[in-house]
Amino acid sequence: MTAQLSFPRLLAPLRFYAVVPDAAWVERMVVAGAPTVQLRAKNLSGAALQAEIARSVAAAHGTATQLFINDHWQEAMAAGAYGVHLGQEDMDTADLAALAKAGLRLGISTHSDDELARALAVRPSYVACGAIFPTTTKNMPTAPQGLERLRRYVQAAGDTPTVAIGGIDLANARAVLATGVSSLAVVRAVTEAENPTAVVQQFRALWDNERA
Repeated sequence: MTAQLSFPRLLAPLRFYAVVPDAAWVERMVVAGAPTVQLRAKNLSGAALQAEIARSVAAAHGTATQLFINDHWQEAMAAGAYGVHLGQEDMDTADLAALAKAGLRLGISTHSDDELARALAVRPSYVACGAIFPTTTKNMPTAPQGLERLRRYVQAAGDTPTVAIGGIDLANARAVLATGVSSLAVVRAVTEAENPTAVVQQFRALWDNERA
């Protein structure tokens, strides 16, 4: 039963969390010093996907970057990945017991109080809450959650780390951090930046200043 599951705790705080589309971006973020990176390779399958995940895992191995693989839990487990990130629908099909037994960290997306409760029931390594602000990177099943709901989700999660995602950038990051959330996840703020490395450094500096 899922209530008996429990996933490993994180080796370090998630802090700034970059969500990127391929292994080259993972490598770039590791070099830039991003504390946490997620490979979200939506358009690959088969050997190409396996190679992309293996390259990403190799890039993060032995570094301070915690790497999560989005959705593709079987390939992630085969590659010896640090962790996987699943959506609500993935909870119905993924072998969570196998993931827990293999020692992978697990992050789960949530978009409501009910989804948060469902995710917390499997005792994941973290929960992601979103979208906080409007976003164009994916079709969201719910309206933007906003900061007040995020603050409530953070309280409900207790000692489970929380990740805010959706429309976050340097302009609104301070307000998001003020909710007490454990981590800020971004997509376009990095992948569409003129200087992604500088953006990572700015987010890291912001984090250090706000949480000092």
